[in-house]
Amino acid sequence: MTERASSRPGRPRSGGERPATQRPPERRHRPVLDGARLTAYDVLDGVSSRAAYANLLLPQLLRERQLEPRDAAFATQLAYGALRATGTLDAVLATLVSRPLAELDHKVLDLLRLGAYQLIDLRVPAHAAVDTTVALTRAIVGTGASGLVNAVLRKVAAGGDREAWVATLAPADEDGRLALTTDHPRWIVEAWRDALAAPDEIDRALLADDAAPEVHLVARRVDRDELAAEAGGEPGPWSPYAVRLHGGDPGKLAAVRSGAAAVQDEGSQLAALALTRAPLEGSDVRWLDMCAGPGGKAALLAAVRPDGVHLTAADRAEHRAELVRSTLAGDSDVDVRVTDGTQPDWPAGSYDRVLLDAPCTGLGALRRRPEVRWRRTAEDVAPLAELQRQLLDSALAAVRPGGVVAYVTCSPHTAETVEVVDAAAARDDVEVLPVAPLFPEVPGLARGDYGQLWPHRHGTDAMFMALLRRTR
Repeated sequence: MTERASSRPGRPRSGGERPATQRPPERRHRPVLDGARLTAYDVLDGVSSRAAYANLLLPQLLRERQLEPRDAAFATQLAYGALRATGTLDAVLATLVSRPLAELDHKVLDLLRLGAYQLIDLRVPAHAAVDTTVALTRAIVGTGASGLVNAVLRKVAAGGDREAWVATLAPADEDGRLALTTDHPRWIVEAWRDALAAPDEIDRALLADDAAPEVHLVARRVDRDELAAEAGGEPGPWSPYAVRLHGGDPGKLAAVRSGAAAVQDEGSQLAALALTRAPLEGSDVRWLDMCAGPGGKAALLAAVRPDGVHLTAADRAEHRAELVRSTLAGDSDVDVRVTDGTQPDWPAGSYDRVLLDAPCTGLGALRRRPEVRWRRTAEDVAPLAELQRQLLDSALAAVRPGGVVAYVTCSPHTAETVEVVDAAAARDDVEVLPVAPLFPEVPGLARGDYGQLWPHRHGTDAMFMALLRRTR
């Protein structure tokens, strides 16, 4: 990639330059900062210092700063790329800094990551990557830290690009090599290998986590073909309500602004539709979305339910319930309530169909949330799996005999998926319904009797789906 001209947000420059002797002393050494790089740094800092989510923070900063499209694209590439590559970048930096990285000022470490990413992955010329990062360091941290950043980044540049650094640092074992080359913690590499039925897909599955995802829309109260025409997209291959975009701002679409359509991954759409397609015995008039916040699946259920079906959407947190109400603004007949799913306020056997989109690690959406792979740890899985088991027991209690529970997670991790459902299916009053036959158009979906979507197979988030029927 060639170096770009600097973007200068904030105070515009005047048409003519005054002689240096006429400038106020305090402005004589004012740094001219690159707007794209400064924005990318602010995203890294938000993630590091206050656990912000990049996919929420970056769009906000881009709106506020009104960068030119080229600069906005570069800021996005820098921020998401450096966050995804954090582990690999830190492995490189750890060999060049004389003390543990954890002892560095987090601002300095983020600046080093930002500079190293440009050198290793984007191949920005060394003078441009180093000089702009040093200028940012002087402005953000101070002159003292700029010497360290300058020295370390020059060593990074001398070591070559990613291929050269991986050759130097990669462990001898296959999972260690994959972790470094695909920017994943080792424990996620091991989890993906365990979850995939085809071991030869592991490389493609991990690399798909690093690719920028398409934007998917869901047509709730608008014809899908009309939405595709308005958006300049194309119908999704799997969901009858999906439209896939190849660019543009979906927030500018009239259908999205009105709530007739929304941004929703096609995999999430299929997860909601699994509940509606499951064969049912007896009445079919009472549906429950048990952990509904922020409301995307509840809104799709509300849009596709047959006449006469009453939908309840519940969440344990008031602010998440409020998000559900906002999402369901066009469906005032949906009952939204604040209820802890592990201690619900509805009588046992109250519902015919129950959707449990359980809290999980979110590892299935690593394409959209690049920092999650480094924020989550292997130790997070067991407590979440225990909560998932409790919620699934509660969901099975909420459904009447003959009714169906759809268990869904945005994670392929075996401990959050197969093991949780297998434990429930071992009960003598529970029957497993195969998922794949309900979606004959979706290849490679079956994970035994359960369903598993993958970015590299389906172009969706890695959603897991299971269907359980109460038998008595």
